[in-house]
Amino acid sequence: MQVLVLNSGSSSIKYRLYDDSDDLVLRARGLVERIGEASGHAEQVVVGEDGTTSEDSEDVVVADHTAGFRWIVSRLETAGLADELGAIGHRVVHGGAEFTAPTVIDAAVIARIEAQVPLAPLHNPANLTGIEVARQLRPELTNVAVFDTAFHATLPPSAYRYAVPARLLEEQGIRRYGFHGTSHAYVARRAAAVLGRPEEELKLVTLHLGNGASATAVDGGRSVETSMGLSPLEGLVMGTRSGDLDPAVIFHLIREAGMRPEEVERLLNRESGLLGLCGDNDLRTVEERAEEGDEAAQLALDVYVHRIRKYLGAYAAVLGRLDAVVFTAGVGENSDTIRERICADLDVLGIRLDPSRNDGQRAAKARDGVVAVHAEDSEVAVLVVATDEEREIAEQTLRAVRG
Repeated sequence: MQVLVLNSGSSSIKYRLYDDSDDLVLRARGLVERIGEASGHAEQVVVGEDGTTSEDSEDVVVADHTAGFRWIVSRLETAGLADELGAIGHRVVHGGAEFTAPTVIDAAVIARIEAQVPLAPLHNPANLTGIEVARQLRPELTNVAVFDTAFHATLPPSAYRYAVPARLLEEQGIRRYGFHGTSHAYVARRAAAVLGRPEEELKLVTLHLGNGASATAVDGGRSVETSMGLSPLEGLVMGTRSGDLDPAVIFHLIREAGMRPEEVERLLNRESGLLGLCGDNDLRTVEERAEEGDEAAQLALDVYVHRIRKYLGAYAAVLGRLDAVVFTAGVGENSDTIRERICADLDVLGIRLDPSRNDGQRAAKARDGVVAVHAEDSEVAVLVVATDEEREIAEQTLRAVRG
């Protein structure tokens, strides 16, 4: 059976197709972007059995998500890759407290996902659009929702409760949910395999560092603390998101600066983080500017690293023992400078980096798996693990289909 993984955004659809053989095999990946705009783009890369690739791309007007999905199916059919398609796995950002596992989609499930839209107004509507289009155009296929929040369903009340009146949880669902769950789950399991130890006995801190960023304390394969909260805004400094912020700042901006709530929301989600600190949200550019002596970029890196180190220390305390720190996602996998700065002078936690192993060129091999970058005498393993959220979604989809 083949599994198609869809990640539907407001103006794009990313996808991957896997064969379910002895192990999941990637057969195609692609992207349809600028949906609904005057000019769009679509591309597909087919992966042959020998690992060679062939690319098909074109600039094309994509009127809506229905047209985008039709482009995907037509290209898969042209490549002879749609004959055994049996299931579609959909990334859904927010499952609230209700969805704690991958779920086969029917009309009732769609209604329950729609009920979570107030918790993720920027993400869930687009995810639902992808689900609805897929069900309309290929109704014979099994569709499965895989939730970013599900891995964090194991958070204890002491971690997920906010210190606000209980009625806000009961009436509005105000609590911490956590995100990037498919990534944290995947890299925690890969780390355990590489360390040769059962996941159930390991205490890990996983650091998903990309344009969006989050940290998770993983105890025995279960998320027990994570940095994102009700939304993906809480926690670490990100490309354009502020991360942790005194709530009084919001009141001040509304009352004293005359900003509307939607303006404050945009400010904190899209105009803050690294972008707000120095004018660039791409960490590669920020690093280049910092190396050239740009003070704003240097400060942005200082704030970025400080926040991560603070969470790392806190999560070591939550876990009571630390077996490994896992770096993943675009920054975590590719920036030896950031890894070095985060791990510097952390002997108190038993963390010692090996500069030669942490070298960017060597660590980049993590794209094919895992690279250990800790020193021989480090009490705590430091691993760079290439995340694969789409593969995790495919695996969870198959588990849901098979019951």
